[in-house]
Amino acid sequence: MNKHSKWLALVMILCTLMIFMPYTIVLANSAQPPSLVILVNNPPEDLSIVLVSNGSQPKARVRRVAWEGYYAFYTSDMQVTSQYTLKVTTNGESFDCTIGTPLQHYNNVFTLNLSNRELRSGTYPFRRALLVTIRLLLTLLLEGIIFWLFNYRQKRSWIIFFYVNIVTQGVLNIWLNSGGPLMPSYLIFSLILGEFFVFMAEMIAFPILVKEHGQSRSLIYAFVANFISLIAGGYIISVLPV
Repeated sequence: MNKHSKWLALVMILCTLMIFMPYTIVLANSAQPPSLVILVNNPPEDLSIVLVSNGSQPKARVRRVAWEGYYAFYTSDMQVTSQYTLKVTTNGESFDCTIGTPLQHYNNVFTLNLSNRELRSGTYPFRRALLVTIRLLLTLLLEGIIFWLFNYRQKRSWIIFFYVNIVTQGVLNIWLNSGGPLMPSYLIFSLILGEFFVFMAEMIAFPILVKEHGQSRSLIYAFVANFISLIAGGYIISVLPV
């Protein structure tokens, strides 16, 4: 195995580690207490969800991000029971939804479909793929602009750019969406940790693979692009669903 092959193997190992790196949801209340979150796409302004199976009948705390609404109940709102009944009100009409099984996880996510009045466990189909694609495209656009500003023009350089970024940023964003609660504060820490591996992988790959300019320029590009991408990624997490 020649020197270049060894470096490429190291890059792939780093990317593989990002995929299989274990993550742990710590059962502590320093950021958010255990919760029941109802996810609603394009929720109407007047939508309210009340936990009527509790004596106090608390109303969900609402947070809206882009096209998604999060209606959350925390441990202080819920009594331990085998069944939870939610009263959903919008446009002058109300209907009930029931969660018929005990809540098992630290953060429980359900999706409410208002059109058919159905409440189902988990998120809606293709949500993870949609969010990964959006973040990946935004990252490629941002780092592509920086790549062009560093005066890379050759077709081969751009092919390598797309290949390396699709692998590293794709793995990073798949890992970010691999689990955990729908809260940006948790994702920021994961982003910083994941970007460390992306920094290492791209600062190895670009100087070796891109021959249009010297290795020092490729190294500086990889550092600058990923540093800006890290800052932009934190902003994207704050304004787009996670």
